[in-house]
Amino acid sequence: MIKVIGVRFRTAGKIYFFDPVDFDIKRGAHVIVETARGIEYGTVVGDPKEIEEDRVVSPLKPVLRVATARDIEQEAANKQKEKDAFKICLEKIKKHNLEMKLIDAEYTFDNNKVLFYFTADGRIDFRELVKDLASVFKTRIELRQIGVRDETKILGGIGICGRPLCCHSHLSEFVPVSIKMAKEQNLSLNPTKISGVCGRLMCCLKHEEETYEYLNRKLPNVGDFVTADDGLKGEVQSVNVLRQLVKVIVEVNDEKEIHEYKVEQLRFKRRHRKDKNDVMSAEERKELKELEKLEKQEKQDAKSKLDDTV
Repeated sequence: MIKVIGVRFRTAGKIYFFDPVDFDIKRGAHVIVETARGIEYGTVVGDPKEIEEDRVVSPLKPVLRVATARDIEQEAANKQKEKDAFKICLEKIKKHNLEMKLIDAEYTFDNNKVLFYFTADGRIDFRELVKDLASVFKTRIELRQIGVRDETKILGGIGICGRPLCCHSHLSEFVPVSIKMAKEQNLSLNPTKISGVCGRLMCCLKHEEETYEYLNRKLPNVGDFVTADDGLKGEVQSVNVLRQLVKVIVEVNDEKEIHEYKVEQLRFKRRHRKDKNDVMSAEERKELKELEKLEKQEKQDAKSKLDDTV
């Protein structure tokens, strides 16, 4: 076991481990650490704790110091400089007539480098732009092309749920999301309904996946035949996963009726779920193809281009 603290360098950014040394560091404190990008200012996201050594990237770098009042002032000054750098870079992009969208500008704490994050449909030859920017800022310049998920993580926004986007508010790393998760939760496979602001499958599909898998295991599938405690037998018409209720088509006095039961009131042998692809309309098949395309793009965007600090 090894003692560490977790540090973030941006809102909802990846958490990196550092050696707290002998400093009295608490959650919410600001620290100065050395990273692959240089000296950085970060926020401590938890009290010191002991973890398994195989979870740590060796060698574990130490905290240089707890941020002083002067460090805090410098960080605030850097934030203002980033706004100015963003405006200047926008002007230079326009001057060079480049097909790229500038997303963010970021100074390292020691001002050793300025990073500009951008999106573009293809590869961009920005060599002349870099030279132009270097002549203005007199420091190292890095232009980094990012994907739409990183763009959304940086800019933030409000989801269809009415809450701040998960990726911008609390998700440290992107989670793999698949069409299977939407099917497990019996959601519409309409791309517009299960895609996020970034245009990819919504990250929140992952949040309840485990719960739905657990609850679905207790339920029969639509089309299964069941026997109820009242002696009636019939075919499952629909299920309510969260309430654990099942609607069954039963025959009473030679007439078909729909009765609703708690799952505990039913006896059944669960069959494999039928493949809905066999009964899809042309429009539904088109939507599924769009989702499969999104799922493929999802895998390509799986690794964030923002996470390279340590």
